[in-house]
Amino acid sequence: MIKELDKDFTNLNEYISQINPSKIFILVDENTHNHCLPILLPNLETDAPFEVIEIEAGEENKNIETATQLWEIFSEMEADRKSLLINLGGGVITDLGGFVASTYKRGFKFINVPTTLLSMCDASIGGKTGIDHQYLKNIIGTFALPEAIFFYPKFLETLKFEELRSGFAEMLKHGLIADSNHWNGLSSLFKITPEDIAPFINRSMEIKNEVVTKDFKEENVRKILNFGHTIGHAVESLFLKKGDLIPHGEAVALGMICETHLALLCGLIDVEVSSAIISKIQRFFPYIDISEFKNGAIIDLMFNDKKNQDGNINFSLINGIGSCLFDQKLSAEQIILALDFYKNINSN
Repeated sequence: MIKELDKDFTNLNEYISQINPSKIFILVDENTHNHCLPILLPNLETDAPFEVIEIEAGEENKNIETATQLWEIFSEMEADRKSLLINLGGGVITDLGGFVASTYKRGFKFINVPTTLLSMCDASIGGKTGIDHQYLKNIIGTFALPEAIFFYPKFLETLKFEELRSGFAEMLKHGLIADSNHWNGLSSLFKITPEDIAPFINRSMEIKNEVVTKDFKEENVRKILNFGHTIGHAVESLFLKKGDLIPHGEAVALGMICETHLALLCGLIDVEVSSAIISKIQRFFPYIDISEFKNGAIIDLMFNDKKNQDGNINFSLINGIGSCLFDQKLSAEQIILALDFYKNINSN
């Protein structure tokens, strides 16, 4: 169930009343504690006892140490399988919160209240939970659906521009893989603001949910959601390893440029389509200098991607705007050509 929070959060309160939890835990980081919790708490009406659990913000805290701390807190506070966890935050909170809730005592209910554009349109939907380990993103996790997702577009007004732009990359991806009208509308925007983006949020959420509904365990068509992520995640992991984090959406934008070029190299799209897509992505996203990373190091990380099988690197590549193919096996030589294309893109 995906719903926009209504006035006074009535639908959230009705939902909580229906499931009648024994305890409620609200997971936040310091950002959502300061900016979003003061909006949620005055509107929360429940007789169930609740506790607010705060963790440090940032991808670097989405790890086994934080998960262990949360499990210990659940134990100390006597969480049981009738408890409810409300994940109030961005992708780190929904990924991590879903993971600890789905594993503690073999799982208890959780709902997501995404507060960033990235979590509204991507991370909160689909039932993928996870933590990073040894600089590999989401390498440990579960498939566990939230009981519900409640989104509130006004939370976007609390975001820095870079965070808003990060989520915008996933929205562009949804258009490229599944809906040309969505892509055309988004890529025609003059600027990225909460007001300009708001009319497109629901469609992006629908696209992801429609794909996930067809293939929950990512055995076939769900793989198209990984467009831009095979290369993007590898680059993001290298920056994470050196302690110089880059926004997820900027890594995905880089990945979409590289993987659009791969689609061109494979003959799936022509030069005109490829150039149009890449130029529009470049209009919204800054160039990321990856010259310090050897192509071999990036490719080595791709081999650790969860979608790979039998030693092959599998890509999801567009074969037109609004259409995407999955399980495209490419050679290291082709990948190197795409990486070199990106490294030299500013001089073209």
